[in-house]
Amino acid sequence: MRIPAHSVCTAIREDIVSGVFERGSRLTEEVLARRYGVSRVPVREALRTLESEGFVVTRRHAGACVAEPDEQEAADLLEVRMLLEPLGAARAAQRRTEAHLKVLRGLVRLGQERARRGEGEDLRSLGGWFHETLAQASGSPGLIALLTQLRHKIAWMYVVDQPSRPADSWAEHGAIVDAVARGDAERARALAAQHAERAIAAHRLRRPGRPGAGVVPRAGRVRTSQHVVNTPSGRH
Repeated sequence: MRIPAHSVCTAIREDIVSGVFERGSRLTEEVLARRYGVSRVPVREALRTLESEGFVVTRRHAGACVAEPDEQEAADLLEVRMLLEPLGAARAAQRRTEAHLKVLRGLVRLGQERARRGEGEDLRSLGGWFHETLAQASGSPGLIALLTQLRHKIAWMYVVDQPSRPADSWAEHGAIVDAVARGDAERARALAAQHAERAIAAHRLRRPGRPGAGVVPRAGRVRTSQHVVNTPSGRH
């Protein structure tokens, strides 16, 4: 069975974002194929995709390596987020389905409930699902892809602190959903822009140490986050 390159791409990207592969470290096809239990063909295709996304660079005499973005590149990501998320919310107000609204409202209810309980880790996951669903509701495949890639790269480059008043953050989410439900694109755009601007204050740039010289991180770290993509339960 040939494993789709996008499954391998997802696995490698997640390992880069989580820090399993440190910035600047080499990514050889042979080692990656063995790690994920696949042939070198989908690995090669995945690396090309990740290079186009900015997670991987090809260096002379070294081959594929994890990219090492600088502070300006990281700052640019937040600026792009400020532009794209409001656009996505405006499009969602025009194109959302009842299914999208049902999920968004359910997430807001859960988020508000967890905020009252102070369950921070749940709030982090729920917030990610909320923004992913809002992007899906835009009905624009290109915009969805850009927002998804943007979220991955921001998670890679930044630590995000929990808001000091999570209930207020989820009230903002609820207001965005109300505007989307009414089909008020300009209101949805304005609220999403305000929400994104406030959220930026919680982002702290990651300060990774000097990357190691090895192809992969220490064996213990690799084993604890091992991906297998050539089984029915693999990542897709």
